Amino acid sequence: MSLNHRQLAWCSRMAQNTRRQPNPHRLIVQTTSERRQSVGWISTLQVSALIISSAYGAMGIAQDLPTRRAVPGGVEIIQLGKHTTTAPTVSSGSIPVLVTRTADQWVAILGIPLSTPPGPASVQVDDATTHRTISYQITTKAYPTQALTVSPKHVDLSADDLARYEREHIEMESALATFSSTAPRRFRLASPAPGTRSHSFGSRRTFNGQPRNPHTGMDITAPVGEPVRAAADGVVILTGDYFFNGNTVIVDHGQGFLTLYCHLQDTSVTTGDAVQSNQLVGHAGATGRATGPHLHFSVMLNQAWVDPALFLNKTTTRTNAHRHRMSR
Repeated sequence: MSLNHRQLAWCSRMAQNTRRQPNPHRLIVQTTSERRQSVGWISTLQVSALIISSAYGAMGIAQDLPTRRAVPGGVEIIQLGKHTTTAPTVSSGSIPVLVTRTADQWVAILGIPLSTPPGPASVQVDDATTHRTISYQITTKAYPTQALTVSPKHVDLSADDLARYEREHIEMESALATFSSTAPRRFRLASPAPGTRSHSFGSRRTFNGQPRNPHTGMDITAPVGEPVRAAADGVVILTGDYFFNGNTVIVDHGQGFLTLYCHLQDTSVTTGDAVQSNQLVGHAGATGRATGPHLHFSVMLNQAWVDPALFLNKTTTRTNAHRHRMSR
């Protein structure tokens, strides 16, 4: 079925109306021209939702983009235009950037590294005939400072532990550089665990009084054994037990869009497994450098750690869990 832009827009509105109703059997729809019996409109809206979903899938149109926040550790959404049927190629320096299609144009979804200073920045764009530079502005973001106390072995590393970390670092960095060809259809993520989410992403941390790198994820309260689930469809590109991260799973969602799950008690998937959103990937624990059981959840775009809160709904489902918030 071929749909023009007006039909796509109509179907999109109808599909959104369907999603907003808590009970579709109570749906009442009014138009300026006529009223229909609710059952007839329910059928129409259900068909419309299927049409728009199929059309978006066939055209590679992404839905539910992340929240735009052009700060260090944030996400910039750059409009690329609608002049070509083939996706432009976008890069930030030498690193490829995710490109997807919205209903009316191509956009780049760019992760901004935590280390990036505020000020002007740019990406390079190549399409079939032209090369151009698109500039954007990074604004200031103040992150808190946290002082943590952990086992001394996770701060002052022995020679053996340092050698282990260096081996693991090479393996981890190789996985995090993954850039598969298929773009994600959705960017809004399901919460990987039901606990309370911390606001510790980007915080400047000291461990036992010694400064370390900023926190690159979100800590979610979870008792030992709490199921941890994939935040979106993807492919597992790495699992293992790591010195700082503990038992870890990394899932590739396409074009450098990755999620990472750390400090697990155990893992339920292996490298190469295809996973669906909400599929079990492991259980929460306190392995690696952690002060208590919880889930460390990270999101990466174009090899930059970005705030997971920009991809998650704002509500939480548990408020009375213990606040074991601190991780690597």
